[in-house]
Amino acid sequence: MWRRLRSALQRLRAAPAAMEPAVVRCLPGEPKLSVRLVLPDGSTRHLQRDQEEPLGRALARIAASAAKGPGKAGKKSKKARAGPAGEGAEAPAAPAVRLFGVGGDAVCEETPNALAWQDGAVLQVGDARYRVERNPPALTELRLPRSLLAGFPVCPALSAEFAAPRHCLFRWYRERREPAADGGAVWVEAAAERVFTPGAALVGLRLKLRCTPGDAARRFGAPREVQSDGPVEAGPGPCTFDPRHLLTGRPCGEGSVRAVSYNILADAYAQTEFSRTVLYPYCAPYALELDYRQNLLKKELAGYNADLVCLQEVDKSVFADSLVPALDAFGLEGLFRIKEKQHEGLATFYRRDKFGLLSRHDVAFGEALVSDPLHQELREKLDAYPLVREKVLQRSSVLQVSVLQSVTDPSRKICVANTHLYWHPKGGNIRLIQIAVALTHIKHVAWDLYPGIPVIFCGDFNSTPSSGTYSFIKSGGIAEDHEDWVSNGEEERCNMPLSHPFKLLSACGEPAYTNYVGGFHGCLDYIFIDQNSLEVEQIIPLPSHEEVTAHQALPSVTHPSDHIALVCDLKWK
Repeated sequence: MWRRLRSALQRLRAAPAAMEPAVVRCLPGEPKLSVRLVLPDGSTRHLQRDQEEPLGRALARIAASAAKGPGKAGKKSKKARAGPAGEGAEAPAAPAVRLFGVGGDAVCEETPNALAWQDGAVLQVGDARYRVERNPPALTELRLPRSLLAGFPVCPALSAEFAAPRHCLFRWYRERREPAADGGAVWVEAAAERVFTPGAALVGLRLKLRCTPGDAARRFGAPREVQSDGPVEAGPGPCTFDPRHLLTGRPCGEGSVRAVSYNILADAYAQTEFSRTVLYPYCAPYALELDYRQNLLKKELAGYNADLVCLQEVDKSVFADSLVPALDAFGLEGLFRIKEKQHEGLATFYRRDKFGLLSRHDVAFGEALVSDPLHQELREKLDAYPLVREKVLQRSSVLQVSVLQSVTDPSRKICVANTHLYWHPKGGNIRLIQIAVALTHIKHVAWDLYPGIPVIFCGDFNSTPSSGTYSFIKSGGIAEDHEDWVSNGEEERCNMPLSHPFKLLSACGEPAYTNYVGGFHGCLDYIFIDQNSLEVEQIIPLPSHEEVTAHQALPSVTHPSDHIALVCDLKWK
């Protein structure tokens, strides 16, 4: 009998597609594994068993479950199961259930479940046989953006188990303008790529995506489909960043780094009544909507082909649901640090085929100032000014610091810092304290933990080139009598000399403005680089004044933020 079974098993292995799957989910650290299969009668069985339990008990449970017959049969009352004369019907015999290993031998029933259920094994339930798929690729979520614009990339958001997006298969379909005879949609294949950019010809049509999850071993799971909520809409035409993309069509070569710093305008600030009526009354309401702005932002960031992207004012949900799926598709890995007691924060993305993450050293300014021994000297100076000290501690600002290592040259490391300083026009003294904390912390990372690695410090510093903060960063020191120490009046005066050891340069210089709104324009954003180790190879010019003011100010229908991205190419000296 065993010879016949083994022969039958070998024939089945020659044509594995003939077998239905028995899907097993088994993860280290979890107490149970699950087994899911569809019986010949069409009913589904889903069992949870202890990983350490002997296989024989699990097989006996499958046999007992299969004997109950289709779905609800096992749940009928005793009266329902009784025959016409009230006599109980004889229970069906349980089928023989066995598990055969990859080599064709029956698995010992004393083997723990976690070891017994291997990928490629065969489960026999009566006459039916199932191919065991252990931890197969599976999609847990698949979504399309709510807003689709012609000429702008559509990046699906997906979550998966035992799968990676780069190993999945994607097939896009567009709706045919003429419906089927029954009025239903007819779908025509449009592309087979992860990111799809619909053309103008698809305006008015919906999209559908079919995704098949896959892994590095080229195993594929059950496909899943999703349709867009609405049709593709017309795009806004030329955008402020389109001419810049002509200079960033390709990623930098080896030995160079393209860096971007960009305050992308948090939705939490764009969607207030104050924003719509006071800050940005000139901007069309639909252009302030998150979905619309995200279309523009994803196209803009993708077109820069950057190696490092430091973003400020990133909503937590925007990072997870929009930016990570989109930028992952373009080869970037993302890190997020939320502000204290806020819904937005900082994000740093790095190109995964160029850098790997070595370590993270994020801090909140207030917390670091109070508890970190690195700042004891500053803390003691600030104790003489309790009003200013309290104001610094109340701020939610944070510093994101990531140490990256070159994929091709492990000896080459870099410290990437990202921040967004206090915003108030009279908060120059607060910003000086914050930047002092930031530079001391960066020094600890780049000089003590990783001696000699270069620094790139990006952010929205809310400081113009004439400010004390900018002067302090560039010159390495600030006098105790600088006017910014009394930026909020005599009551909040705090005179103290500060210094730092870095030799930092603003890689993009001092543009006329990086923030342009109806009531203000000025240079607030910078990419500071370590002059001892890095030099500027190329600065991507900012949009022209005509482009920025084409719709009066920013944001607009052709620009997603009230700030302008800084983009430059750097190289090691």
